[in-house]
Amino acid sequence: MKQAQQLLKFIDDSPTPWHAVATTVAMLEAHGFRALCEKQVWQLTSGERYYTIRDQSSIIAFVAGNRAPSESGYRIIGAHTDSPGLRLKPNPEQRRGSYLRLGVEVYGSPLLATFADRDLSLAGRVSVRTDNGEQPFESRLLRFDESIVRLPNLAIHLNRGVNKEGLKFNAQEELPLIFSQPTPKGGSFKALVAERLQVDEADILAWELATYDTQPGTFFGVDQAFISNSQLDNLASCHAALLALIETVERPADITQMIAFFDHEEVGSCSTKGADGSFLNDVLKRLSSAFEDNQQGHHQAVANSYMLSADMAHAWHPNFSSQHEPEHQPIINSGPVIKINTSQRYTTDAHTEALFVAICEDEKIPFQKFVNRSDLACGSTIGPISAARTGIRSLDVGNPMWAMHSIRESAGAVDHDYMIRAMSAFLRY
Repeated sequence: MKQAQQLLKFIDDSPTPWHAVATTVAMLEAHGFRALCEKQVWQLTSGERYYTIRDQSSIIAFVAGNRAPSESGYRIIGAHTDSPGLRLKPNPEQRRGSYLRLGVEVYGSPLLATFADRDLSLAGRVSVRTDNGEQPFESRLLRFDESIVRLPNLAIHLNRGVNKEGLKFNAQEELPLIFSQPTPKGGSFKALVAERLQVDEADILAWELATYDTQPGTFFGVDQAFISNSQLDNLASCHAALLALIETVERPADITQMIAFFDHEEVGSCSTKGADGSFLNDVLKRLSSAFEDNQQGHHQAVANSYMLSADMAHAWHPNFSSQHEPEHQPIINSGPVIKINTSQRYTTDAHTEALFVAICEDEKIPFQKFVNRSDLACGSTIGPISAARTGIRSLDVGNPMWAMHSIRESAGAVDHDYMIRAMSAFLRY
């Protein structure tokens, strides 16, 4: 339960991908990890701990092995920092009658109905003008702790078919968030942002702001066996991988052990900092060049490596049992799920599946296997993209959960500990 409680705090401290990376950095630095800047030459030492960030919301951290990567390879755990939701538009204010609304775009594929009638707020990053000639602006994190926006439902008296037809929102007309009732004094959203950041309104150049649920994470169930929070997909995997890496620092290893958390997974990963970008490959090549004397070292390292793509899995739902493949029904609090798909939506093959099964059996960790119904489309992860980009053998795993892409997701308290143990063993393998 201790690890699950730590997970809930990690998520509560990380309402956006930018905050998630900041929270991750704080934990890494508390355990002796040092920052590397991509703009500078890297001087690396075996056994030392490092991290590097790309554009504030993607991060790679590693403990350099005692042997060259060409000899021992890498053990990499990949995950993603972003979650589906609503993102504020650049010019969001919309006056409609007696109300001021904030326009939003849909990010990824959230369960939109779950955003209704929640105590929502906004967080993200804001680009602010500076007096520094070399750097004319800086990026600042922003978080409104109190609820400042809301998506009120329409009364059932005006939407009689909602319980049979489902709650639906038109993204343009019905998703703008209620912000305020305009007063004679004015008072715009941009002015509120300037006030919180203690800058002039004219110095705000741009922002990337997302809605988040202000309700903290919690345990539920008679025996508190379940956890509920936003962004379990996929901050739960990030947190488990982070703790697994931190656990390795007191046990020097020949293998270079690494975690890689990417932004933009929920919108396809195709960006400079997404898994379909160059970030991971760039870091691996720099490590090889720092420890190798020949150009073939990088390719040898890749051939000696494994990657574990960690993303949450679909738990069997007792209220919707027909939506699951009968012989593959992952149960919450019954261990990590190995995710398999013959169309390569997941990267697991017989070799990497056997590897993870052997790890779990050695560590006495229960495990499960997931295959989607043959007549339902399968989701995907960063796994296939990263494997294709790097050439590293990979597998896909995740803890079982309910209500994936809801603003309030559910999972098992015990499973988080299982996953941390499995990841720790993977990094040592």
